[in-house]
Amino acid sequence: MQAKRRVFDRFRTISAVCALALLLMVVQQATPAIAQGVQQVVIKGSDTIVNLAGAWAEEYMKLRPDVAVSVTGGGSGTGIASMLNGTCDIANCSRKWKQKERDRASRLGITPVEHVVAFDGISVVVNKKNPMGALTLEEVRRIFNGSYTNWKQVGGPNKKIVVLTRDTSSGTYVYFQKNVLMKDDYSARARMLPSNAAIANSVMQDRYSIGYIGLGYALTSDVKMVKVKKNDSAKAIIPSAETVSSGEYPIARPLLMYTNGQPVGATGDFLMFVKSPEGQKMVEKLRFVPLAVK
Repeated sequence: MQAKRRVFDRFRTISAVCALALLLMVVQQATPAIAQGVQQVVIKGSDTIVNLAGAWAEEYMKLRPDVAVSVTGGGSGTGIASMLNGTCDIANCSRKWKQKERDRASRLGITPVEHVVAFDGISVVVNKKNPMGALTLEEVRRIFNGSYTNWKQVGGPNKKIVVLTRDTSSGTYVYFQKNVLMKDDYSARARMLPSNAAIANSVMQDRYSIGYIGLGYALTSDVKMVKVKKNDSAKAIIPSAETVSSGEYPIARPLLMYTNGQPVGATGDFLMFVKSPEGQKMVEKLRFVPLAVK
């Protein structure tokens, strides 16, 4: 009986050793990035910036194969929330942080540092078959806050206006509400969509819809950009790199990346690349406005 027990105990010990060895092997295979010393940079946030950030990441990783950069969208609010809960290194934002967000960051011991990485013109867009060519800022405000519901109220056809807007997590939604609607509420009839692409696609399908999207998306979509006038007597301006850079186009903003404190290591090196001549060439390629132009 004792002999059988000794055999059993020995078998159990050997099994435990084998199981531990197998576990170690699995862990090593599951974490090759750690074993090889690859540094991680996690970027989350603005839908407006996501394609540009993705292009930066792809090019940067060619230069730095020892760094893995991941980029996801979801809106500026998503990026800020991710920084506040410690799940990203860089928060992409198409708007500045709100005071309540900064207050929460302070309570959490987080210091958001702002980095301007490019500039953008928010383009008011309509279907190419829509005859409207220009609107004043006041007319745009009245359309999006629901005061105007028919195109004839702004000199267009007798057709109902279909208003398209970004959802509330979008920095573009916040910026447009503050700087164009002058903090008015959006129309209760407005359709909220999750991305620039979704708005562009809806405008292409609906002849009497109107929305707003980033300049890079407008220039690469089959939509009509409406010229915008600061007031009745002002010149109607179409968004472009030149009119955004000169300040002529009235709905323009910086595109921002935020870090927790001054960036160091791979995060700092990535931001240096973003602001470098090579990085800014990619801004032009994706039809935004580079820092050098501004």
